[in-house]
Formats: sequence, C-alpha cells, structure tokens
Amino acid sequence: MTILQINKLYHPWIGGIETAARDFAGHYNKREDVVVTNLVCTPGGKRRLESVDGVPTWRAATWRIKLGMPISLDFFLLFWRLAKTADMVLLHFPFPLAFVAYWAFARSKRLAVWYHSDIVRQKLLKIPFEFFHRYALARADVILVSNKTIINQSPALRPFAHKCRVVYFGVDLKRFDEDVDTKVEQCIRKEYGEPLVLSVGRLVYYKGYEYLIEAMKQVPAKLLIVGSGPSERALKQQIAESGLSTRVTILPSVPNLVPYYRAADIFVLASCECSEVFGIVQIEAMACGKPVVNTSLLTGVPEVSVDGRSGYTVPAKNAAELARALKAIITDSKIYSNFSRHARLDVEDRFCLRTMFSSLDLALEASFEQVRVSEYRPSTGGLVPAA
Repeated sequence: MTILQINKLYHPWIGGIETAARDFAGHYNKREDVVVTNLVCTPGGKRRLESVDGVPTWRAATWRIKLGMPISLDFFLLFWRLAKTADMVLLHFPFPLAFVAYWAFARSKRLAVWYHSDIVRQKLLKIPFEFFHRYALARADVILVSNKTIINQSPALRPFAHKCRVVYFGVDLKRFDEDVDTKVEQCIRKEYGEPLVLSVGRLVYYKGYEYLIEAMKQVPAKLLIVGSGPSERALKQQIAESGLSTRVTILPSVPNLVPYYRAADIFVLASCECSEVFGIVQIEAMACGKPVVNTSLLTGVPEVSVDGRSGYTVPAKNAAELARALKAIITDSKIYSNFSRHARLDVEDRFCLRTMFSSLDLALEASFEQVRVSEYRPSTGGLVPAA
C-alpha cells in the first residue's frame, strides 16, 4: 500500500506538525506492506527530491510563504502526478492548498485527515477554502486529532465527531534516558542560576511570555526562556524595565534541549491563545521528570500535564496565578516529588512513541483493510527535480 502524506513543510523545519509528520512517515515506512512518500513545500526555492530517514520527500518549488501559506504552483503539479500512484492520501490540517489539490486531483483516493488546529488568526483568508475543508472532512475515512477537547470545541469538527480518533503525540524516551554529561547540566545551572524555571518555544504572540515574565517578579527563582521569534525585542525590553535582567534570560534556540530540561527545576507553558493546541515541549520536560505549570486553554494543553497530578494548571493571561503555582512547587518538596514522579509515569503511559503508534495503527486499521496492498515498491513516478 502506498500513502501520500501532505504537509506544508517538513524536517529539518521544526514544529509540532512537522514532528508528527516525520514520526508517521518513519513508523509506516518501516512496514513491509506500506510505502510512504512525502509531498511538502520548500520555505522558498526550487523543487527538490530528498530522502529523509529513508522516506522519499518531494519539496515543491515555492515562490514565498505569505500569511503562513506557501505560494506554489509546483505543489499542484506534484500532487497531481504523485496522487496517481497513491492508494491513500494523508492531509495535515491546516494547509488549505492541500485540500484544494485533493478535491481537484484525488477525490477517488481514500483519505485520512490529521486535524491539528483550527485556523485562528487568518479568519478571512480561510473563507475561500471552507468548501474544500468541509468536503475533505466529510470524505475522510478517519480524522486524527491530538486531544479530546478539540473535537467539541472546533466548529469544523463537531459534525464529524463520530469519525475523530485521538492520537496523543509521543516522544522517544531513549532521547531522555541516555546518559547526559552531568557537567553540562551543572554548567547550565551555574550560568543561569537556581532554582531554575524553564520555558521553551517560539517568541510569538500566543506563548504568553509577557505574563510569565511579570510573574517572575514574585517568584524566588531564575527564568530561562529558550527560543527565537518576532516578540524577542519587546520581551527583552519588558525584562529590562521590570528590573529582572539578572533573573530572566532569553537564549536563542538550541539543537539539543535535553540538558536544559534536565537542569531545570520546573517547566512552564504560559500560552495564552488557542493557537497552542498541545505543547509537545510539555511532554519533553515531563520525560525528564519535571513538574509543569500550564494554562487552562480550551485545547489539549491541560490534557498533557494534568492539574494536581504532574503540575498545576492556571488561568491564561494571569501572572499572579502563574507566580502562585510556581512558588507552591518550589517551596514544597513533597509536592515537587509527587508531581515529578507522575510527570514521568504519564509520559511512559500516554505520551511515548509506542503508545502513539499503537493509537495510529488502531485508528487507521479500517482504512488499511479497504486498500489493496501493493506488491511492489513504486518508483518516483517518472518525476525529476526541477533544474
């Protein structure tokens, strides 16, 4: 069986959806009866064909990305050609171009949709694409979602709740169990101070960093924020004006976060808008046994670290409640130990790759049964990268 997986971007581009797409391709391409091919866009530039983890990955030529949308005619050409030899198509939402392409070129193909989030900011932009989105959701054999909350909260999903299946994201526990030089952790704690509060993510409007920085005025600890983005200048100005320059540090993104998770005492996800659908960084911190403070968004965020079990969940945009939760964990060793233990247990039980892949297999089993299994590995369909 051949699966054509469609997403906006792909590894080495870093993001929750891109991570899920890579995990999906890696898992199913290892099976003898399944071949996965990826079709994505370049952030800008010419068409390329690459092998990523052994998975053929077509990157469509893209002029530029505008308002989060790749501008690419080459994407439609590649979709049309690759869909001909596919038994099944997997569309990651939100990516409107993919849904237009499916309607135009692949309506006869079996379909699965991985619905990651509603379109939150570009509400006017999504209007021309709503027909194509609804058509695909109605046509899909199964709709994969990362949490239970989105099924009831999303207006687009409510009519199709009966075909939604929850697949929690997972992490490779080996990454977090490998021996890490304790000297690295010690150096991090020595450089940034302790107790150490850690937050990781792009410096963008929905991450709520301004509320976390405000909360640190009341918390007897140091804060390290790891990430880059358009809000960096404003956040650094807030830190300076708040007199927190010696206690709050913003560090650009690093290739390996594991030593930072392990060096930290507490992890915080202070996100303040529903653009934050899940927060995989919570799982990564929990895999290192770190208590988590998150926010009560109407998304999957509170489903990951559960209030009173692996940390505290506080109202969004509330610096005082963030401070209260952080102080409660820092000053009570029994609370800390309890949260730390349950954090790791929950990752082992609900958020490891083994559980994620098991949920995927179960969700897609019926679709697989209805697809004729290919007895050969297809070629690249006569396609060649653009010169």
